[in-house]
Amino acid sequence: MKSRTGILFLFLLLSLLFNPGERSFVFGQKVVKQGGPVPASFCVKPTEMELYQMVCDDRAQHGLPPIPLSKSLCYVAAQHLKDLFLHHPDEGSCNFHSWSAHGPWKPFCYPVDENKKNSVWDKPREITRYPAKAYEIIYWENNPVLVDTIMSVWESEEYFNSFLVNSGKWLGVQWNAIGIAIYENYACAWFGEVKDPEGKPEVCGNQSPLSKKPVPAKPADSLQKNKSKSVAAGKKSEKKQTEVLKGIPSAAVDKSSTAKDSLGLKPITYYIIVRTNISEENAMKLITELQTKGYPDARFLDKDGKSRVSVFQSNDRAEVMAKLREVKKSYKDAWLLKNQ
Repeated sequence: MKSRTGILFLFLLLSLLFNPGERSFVFGQKVVKQGGPVPASFCVKPTEMELYQMVCDDRAQHGLPPIPLSKSLCYVAAQHLKDLFLHHPDEGSCNFHSWSAHGPWKPFCYPVDENKKNSVWDKPREITRYPAKAYEIIYWENNPVLVDTIMSVWESEEYFNSFLVNSGKWLGVQWNAIGIAIYENYACAWFGEVKDPEGKPEVCGNQSPLSKKPVPAKPADSLQKNKSKSVAAGKKSEKKQTEVLKGIPSAAVDKSSTAKDSLGLKPITYYIIVRTNISEENAMKLITELQTKGYPDARFLDKDGKSRVSVFQSNDRAEVMAKLREVKKSYKDAWLLKNQ
């Protein structure tokens, strides 16, 4: 009799912890239903795919296989970044891994709520059909983020890099799903050990070649008119730039933005930016200060109505990324500007 009672109690306990019919699980002291499918309209941006490819390339350099891109984890990543940007749940004792009350999920203050036996790493299965925990790394800066800068920071910081190349705490762990998202000032990646039942996401803007309508050819005279307008606009732009830079010593003004290669195209130049939205007067004072601190290439940039101070520039991406790691030791908010 006692044996039957014990079996019945165990059955009831398991029913409370997990109900297959309801697809629910215990989240802290409350039962939370498993999330639903990712919206059919969801897709990842090309820049996010670029960051994903960088992660795969970095892993390849360490002899590691690529991590399958997860539709569910990408969706969770995208939702979290929008929540961070729009509602700022990372206030007080709550850090970037926190979630606000403004969404179809339970609010979470990390790490405060983590001590109450809740787990922020259960967000993927709370929001989607992803069946297990996943772990997040986040990047933030004062300006809209650039892919190169994100990867540079993740590679240079041991905490972030341990996720990317399965070192330290994650040594021997096999990632079978990754989610990537970039939104305004934020970027993040979610890593999971379990495969995503929803597979990989679509890339925004991807179309089948058969669905694309042919573009009718323009008459020769129309092309000539457009070319003339383009040339005129170019001259006007150069004149405006010259006026803006007037009065600034030429040695402190970058001129490569107007240089062209043998094909008539602007080469890609990478700049390390330490100040944005700065007046010409203050820029020159800062440049003088930077040059005395060992940044002889410090200069003022003015383009598209935005004024910036750069401490280093080069056409060699690898060289700039290495320099950026060094600059960030003194200027934590330094970021990369790609000009073409």
